[in-house]
Amino acid sequence: MNAKEKVLEIIKRLKKEYSELKTALKFRTPFELLVSTILSAQSTDVHVNKVTEPIFKKYKSVKDYADVPLDTLRKDISSINFYNNKAKNIRASAKMIIEKFDSKVPKTMEELTSLPGVARKTANIILSNVYGINEGIAVDTHVKRLSYKLGLTKNEDPVKIEKDLMDITPKEEWGNLSHLLIFHGREICQAKKPKHKECVLYDICPSRNI
Repeated sequence: MNAKEKVLEIIKRLKKEYSELKTALKFRTPFELLVSTILSAQSTDVHVNKVTEPIFKKYKSVKDYADVPLDTLRKDISSINFYNNKAKNIRASAKMIIEKFDSKVPKTMEELTSLPGVARKTANIILSNVYGINEGIAVDTHVKRLSYKLGLTKNEDPVKIEKDLMDITPKEEWGNLSHLLIFHGREICQAKKPKHKECVLYDICPSRNI
């Protein structure tokens, strides 16, 4: 099968395994998802959810994040990797959203990536999970690793991987593909010890021969 047929088969099989196609990050508002995705860099979703549970009770609005003293926010997220920079980016993003976007998290890739600490991956997650917009494919460590293993890309740069995946995947499946590869990477195709016997993609995965 060619690359387009292969990715459709991968999506079809994984949809049978993972029915809930949404981010594992817990949020109630667009800005809460923005906070969670900023925190999730170099951190697990499980840990991020533990950190955000009390934060989301403490800070109710975008203005709350814009007004909080930086030292306070740093303490609130201090168990997260790179918390100093993340605290700065969260507060700066809140201020920019208030000043430039009428206190609403923007709905375009260009506007989202203008926010401090927001790159394409974060923007894709927000657009897909909050607004139902498929502007691109969020490439995290799982998507990067599985895309390479499955022979969907030969690149290692996330931007190039995203382009490769977008070229072979129907646009309406862009958000789903990211979720499916993430779930499969966590549950079955783990980096250190992949569960080959439990993998529904084993017969079409080139890495089984390595």
